Amino acid sequence: MDNYEKLRELLHRHPSGAPKSEAFDEILRLLFTPEEVRVALGMGFAPRSAQRIAAVTEVPEDEVLRHCEAMANKGIVFSREKDGVVGYALLPTIPGLFEFPLMTGGGTPMHERLGELWEQYHGEGMGAEFAGSATPLTRIVPVEETIARAVEVLPYEVLSKMMEQTKTFALAQCACRVSVGACAQPQDVCLIFDATGDFLIQRGLAKPITRAEAERVLRRAEEAGLVHTTNNSQDRLNFICNCCPCCCTVLRGLVQLKLPNAFAKSRWQAEVDQEECIGCGVCEDERCPVGAIKVEGVTANVNPQRCIGCGLCVTTCPSDAVRMLLRDPLPAEPPASVAEMGIKAVAEKGRLDDFLGAMGR
Repeated sequence: MDNYEKLRELLHRHPSGAPKSEAFDEILRLLFTPEEVRVALGMGFAPRSAQRIAAVTEVPEDEVLRHCEAMANKGIVFSREKDGVVGYALLPTIPGLFEFPLMTGGGTPMHERLGELWEQYHGEGMGAEFAGSATPLTRIVPVEETIARAVEVLPYEVLSKMMEQTKTFALAQCACRVSVGACAQPQDVCLIFDATGDFLIQRGLAKPITRAEAERVLRRAEEAGLVHTTNNSQDRLNFICNCCPCCCTVLRGLVQLKLPNAFAKSRWQAEVDQEECIGCGVCEDERCPVGAIKVEGVTANVNPQRCIGCGLCVTTCPSDAVRMLLRDPLPAEPPASVAEMGIKAVAEKGRLDDFLGAMGR
């Protein structure tokens, strides 16, 4: 077994997974040099020092450090300084190896080839693998103004409230639209926070912005009809993707691959007031990303089973006929923390021991 396959097997221990594929083998060979792969095999999913990686790989420490810095600059391994020591860790396929190398906008022949390969890999198995646990790794967050006046709004459903806990705000290009290029929707709408945001800013893969600027990004995304998605946990925001159904990994998992656990729907669903609806079709033709609304006769109707609870239909209804209501019955709440989400997902995939081993190996 060569080192690239060993790295794939190691990456497959993560909840996101890395199923075997010729496309992914070529992706790894484009991203990592043979020397870098050897060093990466000494890492886990928790940061470790160059000294420790050198001890595992038997590569001289100065070479390890040089290769780790090169990989971090390319966005193919994570780095973080703690107590004066820089640690390096493997990145999962999603979010990580797919997104980070494309976050500056691509534009080179290598990036174009990566886009083709990731598209192939998404259909061959990566999309199904990412959505392959009963506990989804991402969730939909409704447009805040559509639920703001409701009594039962929970903190994790309100992005402005969740951002109060955030220290670092980073903005990058949407890797999905850079990669697939199937629409003209805004690309500079990918928000990343705190430790991962710090890493991307330090490596020149994202730019620092303020909280006020982040909120303006969300409003711009809403106006463009993009769906807010984030990590499926209650504790903190790792990222906010603003997704379209033609390019983005999360929405395409449902729309194109028909995967029921592609993401967790929000606790809300749209409902149309039949007396107020004028049947204009804006909600059906321009706003619903998943085909959950149909104009039948003279009014629109929502399929509650298909509705993902994004709220985009509410914000542009000219007659204010659409509103958001809590689902009945309510869906399960997101896991309490990012760590709990990951443990549940990888356990459901039958890889818990392997994952824990990769964290501490």
